[in-house]
Amino acid sequence: MRYPIRLALLALLVAGAAWAREPAVLKLPPPQTEGGMPLMQALKARHSAREFSPKALPPQQLANLLWAAAGVNRPDSGKRTAPTARDWREIDLYVATAEGVQVYVPEAHALRRVSGRDIRALTGVQDFVATAPVNLVYVADLGRMDTTPEHQRLYAATDTGFIAQNVYLYCASAGLACVVRGSIDRDALAAALELGPQQIIVLAHSVGYPAGAK
Repeated sequence: MRYPIRLALLALLVAGAAWAREPAVLKLPPPQTEGGMPLMQALKARHSAREFSPKALPPQQLANLLWAAAGVNRPDSGKRTAPTARDWREIDLYVATAEGVQVYVPEAHALRRVSGRDIRALTGVQDFVATAPVNLVYVADLGRMDTTPEHQRLYAATDTGFIAQNVYLYCASAGLACVVRGSIDRDALAAALELGPQQIIVLAHSVGYPAGAK
């Protein structure tokens, strides 16, 4: 066996061992729910951006973002910052970063590991998605929705819109750049996320610091 090949195999073994040691569930810092930009100013500042700094979001910033998107704001009932039809809570937030893919668990305010692969390039067809620090993927679990297929897709799209607007407003308040996206190879991304037959990808959302941020 040639020396470079042995090195490549060793690197894969080391990466696999590191992946195995990573916790299956990562508890996020509590969200910072005080302060921020006043709502009317956030609405005025809300916009789409398609250029991002490669700088990663720190854990606290990511925790705030995910809680604003669809976190639990009423612990006694488990209800969230974004509404869903009949309180089905059918939208899951997958979080794709350079370190891999995790899914947000609102009840625990935590991230559950899905994959150690960097699949950001699969979250859309635009070039910038491959380097945006965070790509959220909104996945609807139709199995949680007790209604007709037509209404399942209608409400899944509507409920995703509520979450996406929360993300936009949080980003405006926090000085982050973001853009929601619908151009996705859904079959390829669903395979990478290991989705089941009842799960459908609705939209994706790129988030990060504005281009040029240090």
